[in-house]
Amino acid sequence: MRLAIAGLGLIGGSIARAIRAGRTAPAIESIAAWTPGGAGPAAALADGVIDRAAGSLAGLVEDADLVILAADPLTCLELLDELARLPVPDEPPTVTDVASAKRLIVERAERHGLNFVGGHPMAGLEVAGYPHARADLFAGRPWVLCPALLARPIDLERCELLVEGCGATRRWLDATEHDRAVAAISHLPLALSAALVEAIAAADDWPLAEALAAGGWSSATRLARGDVAMGAGIAATNAVELARRIRALGSELDGWLADLEATPDDPVATAARIATRLGAARLKLGALD
Repeated sequence: MRLAIAGLGLIGGSIARAIRAGRTAPAIESIAAWTPGGAGPAAALADGVIDRAAGSLAGLVEDADLVILAADPLTCLELLDELARLPVPDEPPTVTDVASAKRLIVERAERHGLNFVGGHPMAGLEVAGYPHARADLFAGRPWVLCPALLARPIDLERCELLVEGCGATRRWLDATEHDRAVAAISHLPLALSAALVEAIAAADDWPLAEALAAGGWSSATRLARGDVAMGAGIAATNAVELARRIRALGSELDGWLADLEATPDDPVATAARIATRLGAARLKLGALD
């Protein structure tokens, strides 16, 4: 099977490194890559991570069996539009992606009549770019696959080989079901991280708070340090589900506010109410572990 990766940043580069280093999928014969600027593929070619750096999207996919769109969600939509304008070979390739929102992307692929299987490896870092790519990024992690209407058995098989080659664990989901879940555990934390920075950094005492900041602040704001285009694309392509989760979080924060303001002169009573909230959260985390 010949892989063609459109986009060679953290995720695309890590796919190439995992396939090349692990050699767990002997059916994968070669890896080609393309980016508009060409820097990532050039570096990967020099590293021996890919076999060919293509000069265009058309040149990338001309002999590919599996095309991987390794870009942010909005760029993936654009790439699907570009693929639909290319000549259709006698044996169309399988197309997949790695974006963290699925419904709009799957629907766009269906509209274009592509043999598409949406994909989302549940792994990542707050840094971006090929230099940060790691061969072990996906090891043991879930990799969601969401078949579109025109996905053939061979398309499912090729995507399964990709997941296997990266050392991940395959999980089949409906695109809407996927978006609802990741809005809770991935997209809401991103929004919360950015909102936390905006709320605190705008305060008059920010210089003092910044000087005192330690591990809690760093871990809570880690996602806000990520790629802006990627984060915006995620929010834009899963807006309905993310908004629903933000409303639910807002309701919980309103409860915290009420508990904190109910007995301002009675710290014992206030602590009892907050302990109930924290205890409930810990119990729920225990049930999830």
